[in-house]
Amino acid sequence: MSKNKIIINNALLIFAGIVGFFLIMKFSGLDNVSELRFLNFVFVFWGINRAIKTNIKKNQETLYFENLLIGAGTSILAVGLTIVGLIIYVSFIDGAFLNVLENSSFWGKNLSLPLVIFALAIEGIASSVTCAFILMQYYKNYKVSNTALV
Repeated sequence: MSKNKIIINNALLIFAGIVGFFLIMKFSGLDNVSELRFLNFVFVFWGINRAIKTNIKKNQETLYFENLLIGAGTSILAVGLTIVGLIIYVSFIDGAFLNVLENSSFWGKNLSLPLVIFALAIEGIASSVTCAFILMQYYKNYKVSNTALV
């Protein structure tokens, strides 16, 4: 399986998980509970782990930096997709969402869409690389057995 396909498939899964979770929060009236947004981390961690594991199992790739790049690439693409989703959501569906962010304790006041995008990009990329690095501490000594794939 090509590395690009692994990255794209898992980034789309992360994006779908985050969007699905966000929609559940929205429809259940919990979109103003900013602490629940930390659960996005679960989807990112799961997607990165899945991408690295897929590369190891399907491509028999155990090089540290190759798998680190697979994990980081997957999550950075997912961050980009999530930012595009946020832009579409705020621009066309619910422009008042910025007010929800302003009322949370994390963002502060006088938010604009470009400022939120910039902050999400920085935070998302930093956490993505950190998650990939953390997971690679587990996988760095992982050896592929000859019987792993049938």
